[in-house]
Amino acid sequence: MTPTTQQTRPVCLSDLTQDRLAEYIASLGQPAFRAKQIYKWLHQKLVTDFSAMTDQPKALIEQLQQTCTIASPSIRRKQCSKDGTVKYLLQLADGNCIETVLMRYHYGNSVCVSTQVGCAMGCRFCASTQAGRVRDLTAGEIASEIYTVQRDTGERVSHIVLMGIGEPLHNFNNVMDFLEIISSPGGLNIGMRNISLSTCGLVPKIDELAKRKLQLTLSISLHAPNNKMRSSMMPVNDAYPLEQLIPACRRYQQATGRRISFEYSMVRGVNDSPETARELAHLIRGMGAHVNLIPINPVDGSPYSATDDRNIRRFRDLLEQLGVNATVRRRLGADISAACGQLRREDASQAAKSAMERNQTT
Repeated sequence: MTPTTQQTRPVCLSDLTQDRLAEYIASLGQPAFRAKQIYKWLHQKLVTDFSAMTDQPKALIEQLQQTCTIASPSIRRKQCSKDGTVKYLLQLADGNCIETVLMRYHYGNSVCVSTQVGCAMGCRFCASTQAGRVRDLTAGEIASEIYTVQRDTGERVSHIVLMGIGEPLHNFNNVMDFLEIISSPGGLNIGMRNISLSTCGLVPKIDELAKRKLQLTLSISLHAPNNKMRSSMMPVNDAYPLEQLIPACRRYQQATGRRISFEYSMVRGVNDSPETARELAHLIRGMGAHVNLIPINPVDGSPYSATDDRNIRRFRDLLEQLGVNATVRRRLGADISAACGQLRREDASQAAKSAMERNQTT
């Protein structure tokens, strides 16, 4: 009996930062300039096939085709809103699906990317977490969300929001590699000040991020001004209560010199009272922070409903009277499956229903 040989897992070149790609290409016996050329093909020209790299030797192309891959999700579903917002359900190479959203603003196109397949955080107002976390996305898979949008629309993406499916700081290393790749001059070269990263408040990772002194915008999903209310909405608060989270935010500001943004989803009868606004203002007083008030989108199975627009404006006005800078997030994609994770869940539900119907007829 001959021993079985273990199959070598293909290397996804999209996942490699420029330095790591240079090391890998050098290990193949190629000169350093080849790595720069290939990096440009992957992250600037956005090719999805090695054969498109026309300045590479045929022998190298054949070697890469045999041992490497390029992250290239397919568009499974696409919804276009009247306001120009486009929501994509992207299918990854392993069959898992994620959501990516293109938002058009006067200052340019912004893409909201997912960082995980599913989410483990369990926030009770979010569709993304209802099926739990499946796996982390790689750096190349996150970047490929943006590349897919650019190829599909033919339009340049200038801003990025890490606020889609998943908790970015729960996938810390891959997200850091993604940020290096996407901001690289050899790639799309999107500046850190045009990137926002949203977290539900993983305190140790906030401190780790602060040490890197990146000039991105850190957004904290706060949603409540006290522990009792926040824990009822966000289980992560039991692990990292406000007594730990707010000091971590202050440390982050001191380390980076960057203002923090607090996201606050307005839930009818839960966190939208004048008393709650006063409590919120007291909690973040002296930080110079910005509060982004978010009209929540309806999610099937969630007990929460949206506060009406009039009450949101009153809440904003009271915060401003108390010295807190606050704005109401513009509603985008209201006529499509706007809630994060909703399109993915609808697709999974439809697939399960179809499978059941097939089984019944066989």
